[in-house]
Order: sequence, then structure tokens, then C-alpha cells
Amino acid sequence: MTLRMRIAAVASVSVALAVAAAAVGLYVAVRSDLRGEIDSALLARVRAFPALAGAIAPGSVGAPGPAGAPDGGGSGGASGSTGGDRGRPGFPRRIEPAPFGAASGYVQFISAQGEVSVPGGQGAAPRRIAVTSADRAIAARGAGTSLSDRSVNGTRLRVLTAGTDGGGAVLIARPLTEVEHELSRLLLILVLIGAGGIVLAALLGALVARTALKPISRFTLRTETLTGNLDLSRRLEVSGRDELARLAESFNGTLDALERSVAAQRHLIADASHELRTPISSLRANIQVLGEAERLPVEEQKSLRRDIVEELDELTALVGDVLELARGAAPGGPVDDVRLDGIVEAAVGRARRRSDLRFELDLEPTVVRGAAGRIGRAVSNLVENARKWSPDGGIVELSLRDGVLAVRDHGPGFREADLPFVFDRFYRADEARKLPGSGLGLAIVRQAAESCGGFAEARNADGGGALLRVGFGRRLELFGPADSGTGAGAVKEA
Repeated sequence: MTLRMRIAAVASVSVALAVAAAAVGLYVAVRSDLRGEIDSALLARVRAFPALAGAIAPGSVGAPGPAGAPDGGGSGGASGSTGGDRGRPGFPRRIEPAPFGAASGYVQFISAQGEVSVPGGQGAAPRRIAVTSADRAIAARGAGTSLSDRSVNGTRLRVLTAGTDGGGAVLIARPLTEVEHELSRLLLILVLIGAGGIVLAALLGALVARTALKPISRFTLRTETLTGNLDLSRRLEVSGRDELARLAESFNGTLDALERSVAAQRHLIADASHELRTPISSLRANIQVLGEAERLPVEEQKSLRRDIVEELDELTALVGDVLELARGAAPGGPVDDVRLDGIVEAAVGRARRRSDLRFELDLEPTVVRGAAGRIGRAVSNLVENARKWSPDGGIVELSLRDGVLAVRDHGPGFREADLPFVFDRFYRADEARKLPGSGLGLAIVRQAAESCGGFAEARNADGGGALLRVGFGRRLELFGPADSGTGAGAVKEA
């Protein structure tokens, strides 16, 4: 199912649920209101009959009055016990219709003994309503009311039973035919309106989905065109501040990052090819000369072999540096808690054995999280850079505070024009071209620091010399003793 169809379906289902809930609520409310009107009319009608309760005598239900006794009289629509009936109290034999505009209803009387009488004045041959045990209980008590639905010969009735003060009960019924007819009509109207609303919602949902997704379709078409042609210089047009504009900005940002990555990869390949060409050419020339070794003195042959070995070592180091840079942000080894001060001490120890420099250390125990091999190589490159630029017998100062390693030499320092490019790949200052190296050492330092979430910066120190500061991410607080190597005791984040 396409996204457009899903949106249309969700809109249709949502409207259908809303229409169904509204229809059910309206139907229940109208039904309750109509039945409430019936119940109110029954209660209003029955208020005329409790006044007769004091004249009710046991066994007098249905007793005929004297000849000529009036059937009418009495307020509230009932003929009371008047004239000759005063000595023979009982339910009236005949009732008058309700006042103009009010509903009369069908009336039955129930004596305290459960006997039923039907008064006259209600049309020809009225049908009796079956009396329930609840009706007889109310008549026996002479108190209480009860509302119920009943059916007589297929006609639905709403029945009210009310007790009278002196014993007995009045039962009044009204048919529900009109109410049920109106409810049936209402139900039909609601079903038709609901079905029409759902169909309309489906059509509008499809239209809205088409309209809303049209920009996405254009966006998709443009992205497919860009990725199909692999033209990383093109960008999507960004207009407005809606979600599509944010998506276009995000896609353009991805293209920017991809373009930079591809450009960096091309530069790396081009620079590596250029840097590899020189040692390979020199190595080839020396090997060709060595092939004619029988014409050369023994000392020159030994010198050529030494040159070949040195060039192979330089070539191996260069390839290793290129591979290190090509790894990018990948950890390059297992990530663990690393004793940075121990790594610095080890790197300085190796440098001391290869030079006559004096190294001054100010290291505090520091634990960082990263790949020990990558961090170790970065620290070695920092120390080697300081050793290379220091004068004979000079001093190299190293300090480690708050997780930041600072290395200062007392050499010539950086030219201001070179400072922005110190950590670039294959960048070498004019003065550095006569010294051994590939121009990748400090680039590896920055990459190792950034892979740990840290930083690398360079500047000229006060009083001369270069100062390099490198942080290898968040410093961890050390608990307990730990050895001076790359391991660490228990740590926590500082």
C-alpha cells in the first residue's frame, strides 16, 4: 500500500469512527429525551389519582354505585366518590380525558388485594395490561412507583405503576409506537449521513494526501535525479520553513558531507601517489645501480644497501601513515580505559634513547577512553615532531593536566602562514622539506584526537618554539592504584 493510500485510509477510518461516535451519541440522547418526555407525561397524568387514595376501601374495587350516581366530578381528570358513592368509597368507574394538550394514557386500577379494574371513558373494549408481581407489591404497600416497558399484542408500551395512600395502585400506560417510529427514522438518517460522510472523507483524504504528498513526489524525483547522475555539486532548492524544507536542508547537508568526503579521498589518493613516487623512484634507481655492483667498490655497495633499507623503511612508514589516515574515525582497535600518562612516559622513553634531548615531564595520572594503539601512535608523533624541530641538546617540555597533553619544543616555531595548515594531510612547511617525514604525522594526531571526541591545536609558545595541545576526549577519574602502562585501575567519569 502506498503512502497516499495509507493517508486516505487513515483519514477515512478516523472520520468513520468520529461519525459513528457522534451518531451513537445523538441517537442515545434523542432516545433518552423522547422516552423522558413519555415518562414525564405519565408522571403528570398519575398525579390526579393519589387524591382518591383516602376513599379506597378493601374489597370495593369495581363495586357499582347507586342508580343515577354521577360518573364525572373530581378534579385532576378522575371521577371521585361523590353523591351516592360517598358511603361506598372506591376507585372511580370512569375517568375523564386529560386536559387539552396533555396525553391521557391508558389507566388501570389495582386494589391492595391485587384485583384489577378498568375504568370507563377510555374507548371501546380496552385491553387489559397484565399485572406483574412488582405491580401487586406496590398496590399492597400503597406506595412506590415503577417504570417498565411491556408489550400487548405486538404494541410496545411504557408503563408507570404508582401506589396510592390508602392502599392500591394506579397503572398508566402509553404506547411507544410514535417514539420508536421517530427513532427508526432518526437511525436511518444517521446511517445515510454517516455513510455519505465516510465516502466524502475518503475522497477528501485522497485529495489531501495527493496535495500534501505532491512536494514529496517532486523532492523524490529531484533526489533520484541527483543520485542517478552522481553530481554531488547540485543541491535541492529550499523554500519555506516546513518539514520538507528541513528535509531538503538535511539532504543538502548530507551531500555537502559526501562531497567533502569524496574530495578528501581524492586528495588523499593524489597526495599519497605523489609522496610515494619519490621514494619508489629513488629505490628503483638504487636497485638498478646495485644491479651493476661488480663495477662498484665494496664501500659504495654497502652504502647503496643502507640507502635501500632506509628508503624501504621510509616507504613502509609512509604506507602505514596513509592506512592510518584512510581508517578515518574508525577506532582502529579495541576501545578501553587508557592510562594516557603511561603512554606519554613510554613514548618519551623511546625518544630519549634516540636523541640527546632533555625531556621535562609534568604528568598527572589521567585515564581516557579510546583505542590504546591509536592514542599511542598520536603521542609518539607529537614527541617525534618536537624531537625533530628541537636543537641539539635542547629541551622538550610535556605537561598533562585535566586530560590535555601539551608538548612544547624550543625550536624555530611555526610561521604564521603555516599555522592554519599544521594538521593538514601531506602539508609540509618549506623548512620541513629537507627533513625526513611524509607530512602525515600531525594529521594522524588530529584524527586520533577527534576519533575520541577530543581536539588538536597548534600555536607558537611565548618565548619561542612550538606548542601543540591535544585532548583525547573526556577525562575519567582514577580510583585506586594502577600501573604505569596503558592499563588503568577502576575509573569513573570526571
